[in-house]
Amino acid sequence: MIEFGTGGWRAVIGDGFTRANIRRVAAALARRMVREGTQNQGICVGYDRRFLSREACIWFSEVLTGESVRVYFVNLSCPTPQVMFTVKHMQLPYGAMITASHNPAIYNGIKLFTRGGRDASEEYTQAIQDEANALDEGSIRSIDFQQATASGMVQFIDPRDSYLDSILAQIDTAAIRRHRPRIVLDPMFGVSLTGLQTILYTARCDLDVINDRHDAFFGRHLPAPNPETLVDLQAAVRDHNAAVGIATDGDADRLGIIDEKGNYVSANEVLVLLYYYLLEYKGWRGAAVRNVATTHLLDRVADAYGQKCIEVPVGFKHISHGMDTYDALIGGESSGGLTVRGHISGKDGLYAASLLVEMLCVTEKPLSQLIQELYERFGEMHMAQYDWMMTEEKKAWIHQKIMIQKELPELDAPAVRVSYADGCKVYMENQWVILRFSGTEPCVRIFAEADTMEHAKKLVACMAAFVNLSLPEQP
Repeated sequence: MIEFGTGGWRAVIGDGFTRANIRRVAAALARRMVREGTQNQGICVGYDRRFLSREACIWFSEVLTGESVRVYFVNLSCPTPQVMFTVKHMQLPYGAMITASHNPAIYNGIKLFTRGGRDASEEYTQAIQDEANALDEGSIRSIDFQQATASGMVQFIDPRDSYLDSILAQIDTAAIRRHRPRIVLDPMFGVSLTGLQTILYTARCDLDVINDRHDAFFGRHLPAPNPETLVDLQAAVRDHNAAVGIATDGDADRLGIIDEKGNYVSANEVLVLLYYYLLEYKGWRGAAVRNVATTHLLDRVADAYGQKCIEVPVGFKHISHGMDTYDALIGGESSGGLTVRGHISGKDGLYAASLLVEMLCVTEKPLSQLIQELYERFGEMHMAQYDWMMTEEKKAWIHQKIMIQKELPELDAPAVRVSYADGCKVYMENQWVILRFSGTEPCVRIFAEADTMEHAKKLVACMAAFVNLSLPEQP
């Protein structure tokens, strides 16, 4: 069965991610467009470097055209935010990206976007999911890709220049040119290299690159920028005496950062630093939006400048909605995605990376010093996160215990409040812990934040033990 989660539909290749299911999703989307009368306005479709991504995009397009929908086909593998930008720039009603983002290499999937380049809402994806699962394969119409191209129903486009020019127009390239920082890029075998090279070379940066070849197995690592996967980048930053190391996930909508000393900078720190930079150094104002599993240090920074911090469920569509509702300045999540007012509504690793390089050059401070400055002004908060893969039976047992019976462990501080809006989050004075089920993988996640990493890990361990889970032994 096709099942959309917080980041689109993702499934194991050859199991759930099959040609038949791809065609069902395309048919459900196309028929919705026909009912709305938007089929002639068209849809932008793109794909990343994963196994079968281009082929899946072709299968997807064949059904769209067979159901009378015009297709604008990005004819080179590209970042997800480029497709989102193109939907906005061309004023299209819909967009689609063939990707499984940061999931393991055996996965692929489809992300859907609506007018303005926004992540499709849960109401929308649920309707597509239900209609797709109910479709009979024999009822789906399609046109051969070559025939659809010849007839003009499929038009090849290359929107890179418009997308990259949009980012360059929002970045202080003059400040970057004055400093010409040395940067190491790690696209993690994904699709960010051409775009980031273009932006940073234009700003006269000196670049070194690792992990840039096309490898559908992502070097046999998870294509997610985290401390475990960025060991090579850490070494390269030290070897090249670089100002910063920049990594992006498989479809380039998430960011990972290594400071000038070769230390990993968490996504929470990057998000808070950029918000602080926009408020303190650029003088901008606006609320911040974060999900339930993202640092509360963002709240402290917002409060210090008389701004609000809005909490939403996990899923960037909720952050995008919050950005629109509150005309927020920045929105982000602890997994490395963020967006800033004036750009696209979705997360963009290329834009975030460019803004971070600008920050280093405008402030004329190394990244480690900026982080220290942040902690000296607002205090330290550290987050621990652990994931557990599990069976449906185990998941159901935990759901019953935590979400239905609402049982809670005995924590080391009294609860100020408890929220069940997205998992179970227990708020305490200057600390919190949350248990929630992933919307993209068959696993449960526990996050906690406190004044020290040791304290945060203890909170995770307490919640984990309460549902009969053990923390993995540290190497």
